[in-house]
Amino acid sequence: MSSMRKLQVFLSVTALFALALAVSCTGFFVNPTLTSLTVGPNPLNLTQGNKQQMTATGTFDDGTTKSLTSGVVWSSSDTSTVPVSTAGVVTAAASGSATITAQSGTVSGTGTVNVTLGNVTNVKINPTTATISSTSTQLFNALATVQGQSATVDVSSTATWSANPTGIVSINNTSQTGALVSVTGTISQTTIVTITATYNSNGTVFAPTAQLTITFP
Repeated sequence: MSSMRKLQVFLSVTALFALALAVSCTGFFVNPTLTSLTVGPNPLNLTQGNKQQMTATGTFDDGTTKSLTSGVVWSSSDTSTVPVSTAGVVTAAASGSATITAQSGTVSGTGTVNVTLGNVTNVKINPTTATISSTSTQLFNALATVQGQSATVDVSSTATWSANPTGIVSINNTSQTGALVSVTGTISQTTIVTITATYNSNGTVFAPTAQLTITFP
């Protein structure tokens, strides 16, 4: 057999061996499965009018991670407050909060965006005084005065609420109606609790207070 013929036979056998090996390995190398998505920055605080690129990082079942920002479907729980583009860019359109979701197939991740107002000149709590029994609740609102606007803006959902003394009431400001104060502690006499709403507008901090009287019994 000539050298050329031997070379042809060798190459043919090598090609067949490589093909057989490839076929036998089919299904052996499996693409990793996406198990979770992490959305960031989370939480994100923005001043009204600003924009921010959100990111989505995928974690796979083999322990690896990968940026999937451009490969997920983005959505917002409140597009009037924080709309999000198909590329994951959020816009702080109005005061409030929204949940931003990144979706890839059946896997999703979420992040929270809080929008605060710029050019705030004053924040007050309404009402400034209230009286309730130990089994009642009271709704307070934090209202911001914005330069150039005649109407106040409700910033209850983005203000930080606290009570003094602590341990007597709880404050829930997750709804869009205001901050709901409930009596969760035990009192043995009529008690006055100071309610504070702290609001940060471009580095200027406002901390108005209100007085809540809880009657006993």
